[in-house]
Amino acid sequence: MDQPAPTAGHPGPATAPPPLRQRLTIPVLAFGGILMAVMQTVVVPLLPDLPRLTHSSPGAVSWTVTATLLAGAVLTPVLGRAGDMYGKRRVLTGALALMTVGSVMCALSSDITVLIVARALQGAAASVVPLSISILRDELPPERRGSAVALMSSTVGIGAALGLPLAALVVQYYDWHTMFWLTSLLGALGVAGVWWAVRESPVRESGRFDVLGTLGLAVGLTCLLLGVSQGGQWGWGSPRVLGLFAATVVVLALWWWQQLRTEQPLVDLHLVTRPRVGLSHVAALLTGFAFYANSLVTAQLVQAPKATGYGLGLSIVATGLCLLPGGVTMLLFSPVSARISASRGPRITLALGTAVIACGYVVRIADSRDLWMIILGATVVATGTTLAYSALPTLILRAVPASQTASANGVNVLMRTIGQATSSAAVAAVLTHHTSLVGGAPIATLNGYLLAFAMAGVVALAAGAAALSIPGDKSPGDKSPDDTSRARGRAASARDGALEGA
Repeated sequence: MDQPAPTAGHPGPATAPPPLRQRLTIPVLAFGGILMAVMQTVVVPLLPDLPRLTHSSPGAVSWTVTATLLAGAVLTPVLGRAGDMYGKRRVLTGALALMTVGSVMCALSSDITVLIVARALQGAAASVVPLSISILRDELPPERRGSAVALMSSTVGIGAALGLPLAALVVQYYDWHTMFWLTSLLGALGVAGVWWAVRESPVRESGRFDVLGTLGLAVGLTCLLLGVSQGGQWGWGSPRVLGLFAATVVVLALWWWQQLRTEQPLVDLHLVTRPRVGLSHVAALLTGFAFYANSLVTAQLVQAPKATGYGLGLSIVATGLCLLPGGVTMLLFSPVSARISASRGPRITLALGTAVIACGYVVRIADSRDLWMIILGATVVATGTTLAYSALPTLILRAVPASQTASANGVNVLMRTIGQATSSAAVAAVLTHHTSLVGGAPIATLNGYLLAFAMAGVVALAAGAAALSIPGDKSPGDKSPDDTSRARGRAASARDGALEGA
Protein backbone atom coordinates (compact mmCIF):
# COMPACT_ATOMS: atom_id res chain seq x y z
CA MET A 1 0.00 0.00 0.00
CA ASP A 2 1.30 3.47 -0.85
CA GLN A 3 2.38 5.61 2.08
CA PRO A 4 1.04 9.18 2.26
CA ALA A 5 3.47 11.99 1.51
CA PRO A 6 4.94 13.64 4.59
CA THR A 7 3.42 16.93 5.70
CA ALA A 8 5.20 20.26 6.07
CA GLY A 9 7.82 20.24 8.77
CA HIS A 10 7.48 16.49 9.40
CA PRO A 11 9.34 13.51 8.01
CA GLY A 12 7.57 10.53 6.50
CA PRO A 13 5.49 8.06 8.55
CA ALA A 14 8.46 5.78 9.13
CA THR A 15 10.33 8.35 11.25
CA ALA A 16 7.46 10.44 12.66
CA PRO A 17 7.36 10.61 16.49
CA PRO A 18 4.46 8.92 18.30
CA PRO A 19 1.16 10.84 18.05
CA LEU A 20 1.18 11.65 21.80
CA ARG A 21 4.52 13.44 21.48
CA GLN A 22 3.22 15.40 18.50
CA ARG A 23 0.19 16.52 20.50
CA LEU A 24 2.32 17.56 23.48
CA THR A 25 4.96 19.54 21.57
CA ILE A 26 3.07 22.84 21.70
CA PRO A 27 1.94 22.50 25.38
CA VAL A 28 5.47 21.56 26.47
CA LEU A 29 7.03 24.52 24.68
CA ALA A 30 4.35 26.85 26.07
CA PHE A 31 5.04 25.50 29.56
CA GLY A 32 8.71 26.39 29.09
CA GLY A 33 7.80 29.95 28.06
CA ILE A 34 5.49 30.41 31.05
CA LEU A 35 8.12 28.96 33.36
CA MET A 36 10.72 31.40 32.01
CA ALA A 37 8.45 34.36 32.77
CA VAL A 38 7.58 32.99 36.22
CA MET A 39 11.27 32.59 37.01
CA GLN A 40 11.92 36.23 36.13
CA THR A 41 9.17 37.56 38.40
CA VAL A 42 9.33 35.30 41.48
CA VAL A 43 12.09 37.36 43.06
CA VAL A 44 10.02 40.59 43.03
CA PRO A 45 8.06 39.92 46.27
CA LEU A 46 11.36 39.14 48.01
CA LEU A 47 13.14 42.39 47.15
CA PRO A 48 12.00 44.41 50.21
CA ASP A 49 13.09 41.64 52.62
CA LEU A 50 16.20 40.28 50.86
CA PRO A 51 18.63 42.78 52.48
CA ARG A 52 17.60 41.44 55.91
CA LEU A 53 17.45 37.80 54.81
CA THR A 54 20.87 37.88 53.12
CA HIS A 55 22.58 40.41 55.43
CA SER A 56 23.41 42.64 52.47
CA SER A 57 22.65 46.15 51.19
CA PRO A 58 19.65 47.12 49.03
CA GLY A 59 22.09 48.01 46.25
CA ALA A 60 23.55 44.50 46.28
CA VAL A 61 20.07 42.97 46.31
CA SER A 62 19.06 44.96 43.22
CA TRP A 63 21.64 42.92 41.29
CA THR A 64 19.43 39.83 41.65
CA VAL A 65 17.22 41.57 39.05
CA THR A 66 19.95 43.32 37.07
CA ALA A 67 22.02 40.14 36.64
CA THR A 68 19.07 38.30 35.11
CA LEU A 69 18.35 41.20 32.78
CA LEU A 70 21.95 41.48 31.59
CA ALA A 71 22.47 37.75 31.13
CA GLY A 72 19.18 37.37 29.28
CA ALA A 73 19.91 40.26 26.94
CA VAL A 74 23.38 38.96 26.08
CA LEU A 75 22.49 35.27 25.81
CA THR A 76 19.25 35.53 23.83
CA PRO A 77 20.79 36.39 20.43
CA VAL A 78 23.83 34.19 21.16
CA LEU A 79 21.79 31.10 22.02
CA GLY A 80 19.47 31.83 19.11
CA ARG A 81 22.42 31.70 16.75
CA ALA A 82 23.72 28.55 18.46
CA GLY A 83 20.30 26.94 18.02
CA ASP A 84 20.32 27.69 14.30
CA MET A 85 23.76 26.08 13.98
CA TYR A 86 23.82 23.19 16.47
CA GLY A 87 20.19 22.22 17.02
CA LYS A 88 17.31 24.18 18.55
CA ARG A 89 16.06 21.46 20.90
CA ARG A 90 19.59 20.88 22.19
CA VAL A 91 20.15 24.56 22.97
CA LEU A 92 16.62 24.97 24.38
CA THR A 93 17.18 22.05 26.75
CA GLY A 94 20.48 23.58 27.85
CA ALA A 95 18.86 26.97 28.52
CA LEU A 96 16.13 25.38 30.65
CA ALA A 97 18.76 23.32 32.46
CA LEU A 98 20.80 26.44 33.31
CA MET A 99 17.64 28.09 34.60
CA THR A 100 16.92 25.06 36.79
CA VAL A 101 20.49 24.93 38.13
CA GLY A 102 20.20 28.61 39.04
CA SER A 103 16.97 27.92 40.89
CA VAL A 104 18.57 25.09 42.87
CA MET A 105 21.45 27.40 43.81
CA CYS A 106 18.95 29.98 45.09
CA ALA A 107 17.17 27.28 47.10
CA LEU A 108 20.41 26.12 48.76
CA SER A 109 21.99 29.46 49.66
CA SER A 110 21.35 32.75 51.43
CA ASP A 111 24.61 34.32 50.29
CA ILE A 112 23.97 37.34 48.09
CA THR A 113 26.93 36.59 45.80
CA VAL A 114 25.65 33.08 45.13
CA LEU A 115 22.15 34.43 44.53
CA ILE A 116 23.40 36.98 41.98
CA VAL A 117 25.36 34.30 40.09
CA ALA A 118 22.34 31.99 40.21
CA ARG A 119 20.04 34.69 38.87
CA ALA A 120 22.50 35.33 36.03
CA LEU A 121 22.27 31.64 35.11
CA GLN A 122 18.49 31.94 35.08
CA GLY A 123 18.83 34.72 32.51
CA ALA A 124 19.65 32.06 29.92
CA ALA A 125 15.95 31.18 29.92
CA ALA A 126 15.19 34.42 28.05
CA SER A 127 16.09 32.50 24.87
CA VAL A 128 13.30 29.93 25.44
CA VAL A 129 10.63 31.83 23.48
CA PRO A 130 12.64 32.57 20.29
CA LEU A 131 14.04 29.03 20.23
CA SER A 132 10.56 27.55 20.72
CA ILE A 133 9.09 29.73 17.96
CA SER A 134 11.82 28.50 15.63
CA ILE A 135 11.02 24.89 16.48
CA LEU A 136 7.34 25.53 15.79
CA ARG A 137 8.23 26.96 12.38
CA ASP A 138 10.23 23.86 11.51
CA GLU A 139 7.78 21.31 12.92
CA LEU A 140 4.29 22.60 12.17
CA PRO A 141 2.44 22.96 8.87
CA PRO A 142 1.60 26.58 7.91
CA GLU A 143 -2.08 26.29 8.87
CA ARG A 144 -1.18 25.49 12.52
CA ARG A 145 1.87 27.68 12.81
CA GLY A 146 0.16 31.05 13.38
CA SER A 147 -1.88 30.08 16.43
CA ALA A 148 1.03 28.18 17.99
CA VAL A 149 3.42 31.11 17.55
CA ALA A 150 0.80 33.50 18.99
CA LEU A 151 0.37 31.28 22.05
CA MET A 152 4.14 31.03 22.49
CA SER A 153 4.51 34.80 22.37
CA SER A 154 1.76 35.26 24.95
CA THR A 155 3.44 32.99 27.48
CA VAL A 156 5.67 35.90 28.55
CA GLY A 157 2.71 37.89 29.87
CA ILE A 158 0.86 34.83 31.16
CA GLY A 159 3.86 33.68 33.19
CA ALA A 160 4.50 37.16 34.58
CA ALA A 161 0.86 37.48 35.67
CA LEU A 162 0.94 34.05 37.34
CA GLY A 163 4.41 34.36 38.88
CA LEU A 164 3.84 37.42 41.04
CA PRO A 165 0.84 36.21 43.09
CA LEU A 166 2.25 32.67 43.27
CA ALA A 167 5.57 33.90 44.64
CA ALA A 168 3.85 36.29 47.03
CA LEU A 169 1.70 33.49 48.47
CA VAL A 170 4.69 31.18 48.94
CA VAL A 171 6.81 33.92 50.55
CA GLN A 172 3.96 34.93 52.87
CA TYR A 173 3.24 31.45 54.23
CA TYR A 174 6.51 29.51 53.80
CA ASP A 175 10.27 29.97 54.00
CA TRP A 176 11.48 31.93 50.97
CA HIS A 177 13.74 29.06 49.86
CA THR A 178 10.58 26.98 49.32
CA MET A 179 9.73 29.16 46.35
CA PHE A 180 13.00 28.25 44.62
CA TRP A 181 12.59 24.56 45.41
CA LEU A 182 9.19 24.75 43.72
CA THR A 183 10.62 26.47 40.63
CA SER A 184 13.47 23.92 40.58
CA LEU A 185 10.93 21.10 40.37
CA LEU A 186 9.02 22.90 37.62
CA GLY A 187 12.28 23.54 35.77
CA ALA A 188 13.22 19.86 35.91
CA LEU A 189 9.80 18.98 34.51
CA GLY A 190 10.33 21.49 31.71
CA VAL A 191 13.72 19.99 30.78
CA ALA A 192 12.32 16.46 30.80
CA GLY A 193 9.27 17.52 28.79
CA VAL A 194 11.33 19.18 26.05
CA TRP A 195 13.70 16.22 25.86
CA TRP A 196 10.80 13.77 25.52
CA ALA A 197 8.17 15.63 23.48
CA VAL A 198 10.15 17.91 21.16
CA ARG A 199 11.85 16.53 18.07
CA GLU A 200 15.21 17.96 17.06
CA SER A 201 14.78 20.25 14.07
CA PRO A 202 16.58 19.14 10.90
CA VAL A 203 16.97 22.77 9.74
CA ARG A 204 20.53 23.93 10.43
CA GLU A 205 22.81 26.79 9.45
CA SER A 206 26.29 25.60 8.59
CA GLY A 207 29.50 27.45 9.36
CA ARG A 208 31.70 28.52 12.26
CA PHE A 209 30.38 30.23 15.37
CA ASP A 210 31.39 33.91 15.58
CA VAL A 211 33.21 34.06 18.93
CA LEU A 212 34.61 37.57 18.44
CA GLY A 213 31.18 38.91 17.50
CA THR A 214 29.71 37.23 20.58
CA LEU A 215 32.25 38.89 22.89
CA GLY A 216 31.73 42.28 21.25
CA LEU A 217 27.95 42.08 21.55
CA ALA A 218 28.22 40.90 25.17
CA VAL A 219 30.46 43.83 26.18
CA GLY A 220 28.38 46.42 24.29
CA LEU A 221 25.03 45.24 25.65
CA THR A 222 26.40 44.94 29.18
CA CYS A 223 27.62 48.55 29.10
CA LEU A 224 24.31 49.76 27.66
CA LEU A 225 21.95 47.93 29.99
CA LEU A 226 24.12 48.47 33.04
CA GLY A 227 24.05 52.21 32.41
CA VAL A 228 20.30 52.23 31.79
CA SER A 229 19.38 50.03 34.76
CA GLN A 230 21.72 51.68 37.29
CA GLY A 231 21.52 55.27 36.03
CA GLY A 232 18.92 56.31 38.59
CA GLN A 233 20.94 54.88 41.48
CA TRP A 234 24.40 56.04 40.35
CA GLY A 235 23.26 59.35 38.84
CA TRP A 236 22.66 59.92 35.13
CA GLY A 237 25.45 62.48 34.97
CA SER A 238 27.95 60.47 37.01
CA PRO A 239 31.29 59.48 35.43
CA ARG A 240 30.39 55.80 35.73
CA VAL A 241 27.16 56.08 33.77
CA LEU A 242 28.57 58.47 31.16
CA GLY A 243 31.59 56.19 30.76
CA LEU A 244 29.33 53.19 30.24
CA PHE A 245 27.33 54.97 27.55
CA ALA A 246 30.51 56.13 25.82
CA ALA A 247 31.87 52.58 25.93
CA THR A 248 28.56 51.33 24.48
CA VAL A 249 28.87 53.61 21.45
CA VAL A 250 32.52 52.67 20.81
CA VAL A 251 32.14 48.92 21.36
CA LEU A 252 28.92 48.51 19.36
CA ALA A 253 30.33 50.64 16.50
CA LEU A 254 33.38 48.34 16.33
CA TRP A 255 31.09 45.30 16.63
CA TRP A 256 28.94 46.56 13.72
CA TRP A 257 32.05 47.06 11.60
CA GLN A 258 33.29 43.57 12.48
CA GLN A 259 29.91 41.94 11.72
CA LEU A 260 29.76 43.51 8.27
CA ARG A 261 33.18 42.09 7.43
CA THR A 262 32.75 38.61 8.90
CA GLU A 263 31.86 35.82 6.53
CA GLN A 264 29.53 34.12 9.04
CA PRO A 265 28.50 36.81 11.56
CA LEU A 266 26.64 36.32 14.81
CA VAL A 267 23.93 38.70 13.55
CA ASP A 268 23.33 39.12 9.82
CA LEU A 269 23.25 42.92 9.67
CA HIS A 270 22.43 42.87 5.97
CA LEU A 271 19.23 41.07 6.95
CA VAL A 272 18.59 43.35 9.94
CA THR A 273 18.80 46.49 7.81
CA ARG A 274 16.06 45.31 5.46
CA PRO A 275 12.93 47.39 6.18
CA ARG A 276 10.72 44.37 6.97
CA VAL A 277 13.17 43.12 9.60
CA GLY A 278 14.64 46.38 10.89
CA LEU A 279 11.29 48.11 11.38
CA SER A 280 9.97 45.00 13.13
CA HIS A 281 12.86 45.31 15.60
CA VAL A 282 12.11 49.02 16.13
CA ALA A 283 8.45 48.20 16.77
CA ALA A 284 9.53 45.48 19.24
CA LEU A 285 11.68 47.96 21.20
CA LEU A 286 8.88 50.54 21.41
CA THR A 287 6.23 47.92 22.26
CA GLY A 288 8.44 46.53 25.03
CA PHE A 289 8.73 50.04 26.48
CA ALA A 290 4.98 50.66 26.33
CA PHE A 291 4.00 47.27 27.75
CA TYR A 292 6.44 47.21 30.68
CA ALA A 293 5.27 50.54 32.11
CA ASN A 294 1.86 48.94 32.76
CA SER A 295 3.21 46.30 35.14
CA LEU A 296 5.66 48.65 36.85
CA VAL A 297 3.23 51.48 37.50
CA THR A 298 0.23 49.33 38.40
CA ALA A 299 2.15 47.47 41.09
CA GLN A 300 3.38 50.69 42.71
CA LEU A 301 0.10 52.55 42.34
CA VAL A 302 -2.14 50.03 44.12
CA GLN A 303 0.40 49.52 46.92
CA ALA A 304 0.73 53.26 47.65
CA PRO A 305 -0.54 54.20 51.14
CA LYS A 306 -4.13 55.41 51.45
CA ALA A 307 -2.77 58.59 53.03
CA THR A 308 -1.68 59.72 49.55
CA GLY A 309 -5.31 60.27 48.62
CA TYR A 310 -5.13 57.91 45.64
CA GLY A 311 -3.31 54.80 46.89
CA LEU A 312 -5.17 51.64 47.88
CA GLY A 313 -2.58 50.21 50.30
CA LEU A 314 -2.85 46.70 48.84
CA SER A 315 -0.51 43.86 49.76
CA ILE A 316 1.84 42.26 47.24
CA VAL A 317 -0.52 39.26 47.00
CA ALA A 318 -3.49 41.50 46.20
CA THR A 319 -1.32 43.39 43.72
CA GLY A 320 -0.52 40.18 41.89
CA LEU A 321 -4.20 39.31 41.74
CA CYS A 322 -4.89 42.71 40.15
CA LEU A 323 -2.54 41.77 37.30
CA LEU A 324 -3.95 38.25 36.96
CA PRO A 325 -6.91 39.20 34.69
CA GLY A 326 -4.40 40.58 32.20
CA GLY A 327 -2.60 37.24 32.09
CA VAL A 328 -5.87 35.37 31.54
CA THR A 329 -6.78 37.82 28.78
CA MET A 330 -3.44 37.19 27.06
CA LEU A 331 -4.17 33.47 27.01
CA LEU A 332 -7.66 33.99 25.59
CA PHE A 333 -6.66 36.53 22.94
CA SER A 334 -3.63 34.72 21.49
CA PRO A 335 -5.78 32.69 19.02
CA VAL A 336 -7.64 35.90 18.10
CA SER A 337 -4.31 37.49 17.22
CA ALA A 338 -3.43 34.51 15.04
CA ARG A 339 -6.72 34.76 13.15
CA ILE A 340 -6.27 38.49 12.52
CA SER A 341 -2.72 37.89 11.27
CA ALA A 342 -3.93 35.10 8.99
CA SER A 343 -6.63 37.28 7.43
CA ARG A 344 -5.09 40.77 7.51
CA GLY A 345 -1.40 40.13 8.03
CA PRO A 346 0.78 40.51 11.17
CA ARG A 347 1.63 44.13 10.29
CA ILE A 348 -2.01 45.13 10.81
CA THR A 349 -2.24 42.99 13.96
CA LEU A 350 0.82 44.74 15.39
CA ALA A 351 -0.58 48.19 14.61
CA LEU A 352 -3.94 47.22 16.12
CA GLY A 353 -2.23 45.91 19.24
CA THR A 354 -0.28 49.11 19.82
CA ALA A 355 -3.47 51.15 19.32
CA VAL A 356 -5.22 49.03 21.97
CA ILE A 357 -2.26 49.58 24.33
CA ALA A 358 -2.61 53.34 23.84
CA CYS A 359 -6.36 53.08 24.57
CA GLY A 360 -5.56 51.20 27.76
CA TYR A 361 -3.39 54.08 28.93
CA VAL A 362 -6.21 56.51 28.13
CA VAL A 363 -8.35 54.49 30.55
CA ARG A 364 -5.53 54.64 33.12
CA ILE A 365 -5.31 58.44 32.79
CA ALA A 366 -9.11 58.83 32.98
CA ASP A 367 -9.36 57.05 36.34
CA SER A 368 -6.55 55.63 38.47
CA ARG A 369 -8.32 55.80 41.83
CA ASP A 370 -10.98 53.08 41.60
CA LEU A 371 -9.69 49.51 41.74
CA TRP A 372 -12.02 48.21 39.02
CA MET A 373 -10.90 50.94 36.61
CA ILE A 374 -7.25 50.22 37.39
CA ILE A 375 -7.79 46.53 36.64
CA LEU A 376 -9.75 47.38 33.47
CA GLY A 377 -7.03 49.69 32.17
CA ALA A 378 -4.27 47.17 32.95
CA THR A 379 -6.26 44.42 31.22
CA VAL A 380 -6.81 46.53 28.10
CA VAL A 381 -3.04 47.17 27.91
CA ALA A 382 -2.43 43.42 28.34
CA THR A 383 -4.88 42.70 25.51
CA GLY A 384 -3.03 45.04 23.17
CA THR A 385 0.26 43.52 24.22
CA THR A 386 -1.05 40.07 23.27
CA LEU A 387 -1.92 41.26 19.79
CA ALA A 388 1.41 43.04 19.33
CA TYR A 389 3.69 40.38 20.83
CA SER A 390 1.93 37.61 18.89
CA ALA A 391 2.41 39.48 15.61
CA LEU A 392 6.11 40.31 16.03
CA PRO A 393 7.53 36.78 15.61
CA THR A 394 5.18 36.15 12.68
CA LEU A 395 6.62 39.22 10.96
CA ILE A 396 10.12 37.85 11.53
CA LEU A 397 9.14 34.36 10.29
CA ARG A 398 7.86 35.86 7.02
CA ALA A 399 10.97 37.98 6.50
CA VAL A 400 13.91 35.64 7.21
CA PRO A 401 14.97 32.19 5.96
CA ALA A 402 14.24 29.19 8.18
CA SER A 403 17.94 28.68 8.89
CA GLN A 404 18.11 32.07 10.66
CA THR A 405 14.78 32.00 12.48
CA ALA A 406 16.12 31.50 16.01
CA SER A 407 18.85 34.15 15.76
CA ALA A 408 16.49 36.70 14.13
CA ASN A 409 13.81 36.12 16.77
CA GLY A 410 16.52 36.30 19.41
CA VAL A 411 17.43 39.80 18.22
CA ASN A 412 13.74 40.74 18.26
CA VAL A 413 13.40 39.56 21.87
CA LEU A 414 16.60 41.46 22.68
CA MET A 415 14.99 44.66 21.37
CA ARG A 416 11.98 44.05 23.61
CA THR A 417 14.34 43.60 26.56
CA ILE A 418 16.12 46.87 25.82
CA GLY A 419 12.73 48.56 25.55
CA GLN A 420 11.67 47.16 28.93
CA ALA A 421 14.94 48.23 30.58
CA THR A 422 14.57 51.72 29.14
CA SER A 423 10.94 51.83 30.29
CA SER A 424 11.98 50.90 33.83
CA ALA A 425 14.56 53.68 33.92
CA ALA A 426 12.20 56.26 32.38
CA VAL A 427 9.31 55.43 34.74
CA ALA A 428 11.66 55.56 37.74
CA ALA A 429 12.96 58.97 36.61
CA VAL A 430 9.42 60.35 36.18
CA LEU A 431 8.19 59.07 39.54
CA THR A 432 11.35 60.27 41.33
CA HIS A 433 10.82 63.82 40.06
CA HIS A 434 7.14 63.86 41.07
CA THR A 435 7.04 63.03 44.78
CA SER A 436 5.53 64.42 47.95
CA LEU A 437 6.13 63.62 51.62
CA VAL A 438 3.61 61.21 53.13
CA GLY A 439 4.29 60.26 56.71
CA GLY A 440 7.79 61.68 56.35
CA ALA A 441 8.64 59.48 53.35
CA PRO A 442 8.78 60.60 49.70
CA ILE A 443 5.95 58.96 47.73
CA ALA A 444 5.22 59.42 44.02
CA THR A 445 2.28 61.72 43.31
CA LEU A 446 -0.73 60.78 41.20
CA ASN A 447 0.41 63.29 38.57
CA GLY A 448 3.67 61.38 38.31
CA TYR A 449 1.81 58.16 37.59
CA LEU A 450 -0.44 59.87 35.03
CA LEU A 451 2.62 61.32 33.29
CA ALA A 452 4.15 57.83 33.13
CA PHE A 453 0.91 56.53 31.57
CA ALA A 454 0.92 59.34 29.02
CA MET A 455 4.57 58.66 28.14
CA ALA A 456 3.88 54.94 27.62
CA GLY A 457 0.80 55.71 25.51
CA VAL A 458 2.75 58.02 23.22
CA VAL A 459 5.46 55.37 22.79
CA ALA A 460 2.73 52.83 21.93
CA LEU A 461 1.49 55.14 19.17
CA ALA A 462 5.06 55.45 17.90
CA ALA A 463 5.25 51.65 17.80
CA GLY A 464 2.06 51.63 15.75
CA ALA A 465 3.56 54.12 13.31
CA ALA A 466 6.63 51.88 12.96
CA ALA A 467 4.34 48.90 12.34
CA LEU A 468 2.45 50.66 9.57
CA SER A 469 5.77 51.64 7.97
CA ILE A 470 6.75 47.99 7.55
CA PRO A 471 6.44 46.94 3.88
CA GLY A 472 3.13 45.13 3.31
CA ASP A 473 2.78 41.46 4.12
CA LYS A 474 2.28 38.87 1.48
CA SER A 475 -1.32 37.85 1.01
CA PRO A 476 -2.46 35.20 3.53
CA GLY A 477 -2.47 32.51 0.87
CA ASP A 478 1.15 33.08 -0.12
CA LYS A 479 3.86 30.76 1.09
CA SER A 480 7.35 31.65 2.21
CA PRO A 481 10.30 30.58 0.05
CA ASP A 482 11.06 27.86 2.59
CA ASP A 483 7.52 26.49 2.43
CA THR A 484 7.66 26.56 -1.38
CA SER A 485 10.99 24.71 -1.53
CA ARG A 486 9.76 22.13 0.97
CA ALA A 487 6.60 21.64 -1.08
CA ARG A 488 8.66 21.12 -4.23
CA GLY A 489 10.84 18.62 -2.40
CA ARG A 490 7.81 16.68 -1.20
CA ALA A 491 6.34 16.66 -4.70
CA ALA A 492 9.61 15.36 -6.14
CA SER A 493 9.77 12.64 -3.48
CA ALA A 494 6.21 11.65 -4.24
CA ARG A 495 6.96 11.43 -7.97
CA ASP A 496 10.06 9.31 -7.31
CA GLY A 497 8.07 7.01 -5.05
CA ALA A 498 5.36 6.60 -7.69
CA LEU A 499 7.91 5.74 -10.38
CA GLU A 500 9.57 3.19 -8.10
CA GLY A 501 6.18 1.66 -7.27
CA ALA A 502 5.35 1.41 -10.97
